[in-house]
Amino acid sequence: MDGYGGRKMTFTEKAMEVSNRYWQGSFEHPFVTGLQDGTLGDSIFRYYLLQDRYYLEHFSKIYQIISDASDDAEVKELMRRNSQHLAQGEQLIREEFFQELGIDEEEIKNTPIAPTAYNYVSHLYRQLAEKNVVVACAGMLPCPWLYQAIGEQLIKQGSPHEMYQRWIMTYAGEDSKEAVQYECGIIERLYQEATDETKEEMIEAFYRSCQFEYLFWEMAYTHETWKLEG
Repeated sequence: MDGYGGRKMTFTEKAMEVSNRYWQGSFEHPFVTGLQDGTLGDSIFRYYLLQDRYYLEHFSKIYQIISDASDDAEVKELMRRNSQHLAQGEQLIREEFFQELGIDEEEIKNTPIAPTAYNYVSHLYRQLAEKNVVVACAGMLPCPWLYQAIGEQLIKQGSPHEMYQRWIMTYAGEDSKEAVQYECGIIERLYQEATDETKEEMIEAFYRSCQFEYLFWEMAYTHETWKLEG
């Protein structure tokens, strides 16, 4: 039933309803719980960082592409700012982690992009190529929203592992929460203004991204590789 108490569901309500299994699964995944209790293996976190470098590089590019393609002033500014903040925040922290762990250009070059990282990025580009800017925005939302929610949850207890604690703190601040709430508000407006077909595509894009978020933890935890490269 498309409604709560007879009213139409909002985008965030419907998106979360269909994606709940993967959303909650991320909180329960051993990668995330291992960050919390400090038991996550160093090699797992290292592999995650290497794959996340590829992902964030393209995520930032897609933000800028959406900004350039949009004729909506709010969307244009939001996506431009998101790309800028990514370079000043997450990507900068990752560079610090790389330096501390001794991850150099040679290791980056010699580490193949894992199937999930490749497919997630391809999914995001596909929304722009086959759908439209509005659908692409919906597909981008799970990443910042989920990471903020995980950071907010994990910071309550913190992690005994210094690097994992810094990872958690990257997403646990009020600034991150306010930024996600603002982005949700803009996407909600886009959803309400969209055609029924576009609304369905927005929900689908969000859902697929939630699947990939869950699979990204799994990719790192299992050191996923292409079958014939294992």
